[in-house]
Amino acid sequence: MEPILLKNINTPDSHKVDVYLKNNGYQALASALKMQPDGVIQMVKDSGLRGRGGAGFSTGLKWSFIPKDPTIPKYLCCNADEGEPGTFKDRVIIEKDPHQLIEGMIITCYAIGAKTAYIYIRGEFAFGTKRLEQAIKEAYEKGYLGKNILGSNFDCDIHIHRGFGAYICGEETALLESIEGLRGRPRIKPPFPAIAGLYAKPTVINNVETLSCISHIVNKGPKWFSSIGPEKSPGPKLFGVSGHVNKPGMYELPMGTTAREIIYNHAGGIRNGKKLKAFIPGGVSAPMLVEKDLDTPMDFDSLAAKGTMLGSGGIIVMDETACIVKVAMRTMAFFRHESCGKCTPCREGIDWTYKVLHRLEKGEGKEGDVELLEKLCGNIFGRTFCPLGDGAVMALRGALKNFRDEFVEHVKNKGCIV
Repeated sequence: MEPILLKNINTPDSHKVDVYLKNNGYQALASALKMQPDGVIQMVKDSGLRGRGGAGFSTGLKWSFIPKDPTIPKYLCCNADEGEPGTFKDRVIIEKDPHQLIEGMIITCYAIGAKTAYIYIRGEFAFGTKRLEQAIKEAYEKGYLGKNILGSNFDCDIHIHRGFGAYICGEETALLESIEGLRGRPRIKPPFPAIAGLYAKPTVINNVETLSCISHIVNKGPKWFSSIGPEKSPGPKLFGVSGHVNKPGMYELPMGTTAREIIYNHAGGIRNGKKLKAFIPGGVSAPMLVEKDLDTPMDFDSLAAKGTMLGSGGIIVMDETACIVKVAMRTMAFFRHESCGKCTPCREGIDWTYKVLHRLEKGEGKEGDVELLEKLCGNIFGRTFCPLGDGAVMALRGALKNFRDEFVEHVKNKGCIV
C-alpha cells in the first residue's frame, strides 16, 4: 500500500502550507464546503472509518449524534494528548504534516455545525505545539480558517490547549474538564459529550489520526477508503513498533495486517537473533499476546476475539530475555502514578497491585501473592469511574494469563526463570 497519512512526511518542509498545497492540500475542504453537512457525515459513515484513539467507534455515527439545532453552539476537540506508553503515531503527523490534521478538523467542524475547535496537546510536545501554531497561523493567512472560509459563509477557529502530561486527560471527559480550566478528572456519563460536552454544549472528540483520515475520504471517496483492509475495520493504520526489534519506527499499513508481518517484515524481526516472547498490540493497557498469536490480523475485531485490543496501535515487542513480572510491575507503576484518585478501586487497588509486584520483583514474594493479584484484578475491573482502572487490570491479566509460571517462580525461588 502506498502511504496515505504519511505520504508527505519525507518531503522537505512538509509542515509548511505551501508544500501542503502542492500536494493537493485543502482541496478536500473546498469540495466539502460545496456539499451539505449531512452529506459529509454520510460520506464518513459510508467509509467505515472507526476512531483511531483506541475505542474504535464509528466516526460518522459519532458525528451524527450532534443535535442539528443551529442556535446551539457546538465544539470539536482533537485529542492530541497521546499519553499511552509505546505510542507515538500522532506526534509524527503533528510535527511532519500538521495541515493534514487542520484540514480534517475544519471539514469536521463544517459537518457537525461547529465554529470552534480545540487541539488538546500533551504538554511535553513542545516542538509539536510550535509546528501546530505555525500551521494554524498559515491557515488563517490563506483563508482556510477564520471568517467566510473560501466564500462559503462558514466560519471556523482552531485553538491550541496544552495539557501538563496527565495520562488521565486522554480520557475524553477529563480532557474537557482540563480545557475548561478544572482538574483533569473524568465526568460521569450520561450525559455524553455529544449532548453536553465542552461548556455543557454538544461536542465531538476525535483523535489526531482519525481526523487526519477525513480529507482523504473526501478526496477519494468512501468506497476507496472502505476497500483498504477488512470490511468491518477499513482504512490505513499507523503502527508504532518499539522494543526488541531491529527497526523500531512508524509503519503505515492496511488495517488488518498481521502482527507477524509488521514485526518480522517491516520492523526487521527480533534483534540479536533472539526469540519472540511476547508483544503488546496497542499500548501498555492492551493485554499482551505471545508467539502463537502472531498471525492475528491487527484490527479491532480480530484482537478483541483474542481478548486484547488494538488500542493506539503501539506495538511493544519483548524477546526471550524479558522478565514479565518486571514488565507488569513497571506497567502498574505507570497506572499507579497516572490514576487521578477519584475512585477507590483504581486509587487503592492499583497501588496495592504495584506493591505486590514490587515485592515479587525484589525476591520477597509470599505464598498466595499470585492469587492475591488475580483477586485484586477482579475487584478493580468494571468497578472504576473511567477506563483507566480497567486498562491497568487488562494489562496485568494478560501477563498472568500467558506467564503465570513466571509469577509463581518469583514466589517459590525468589527470582525470575529467564
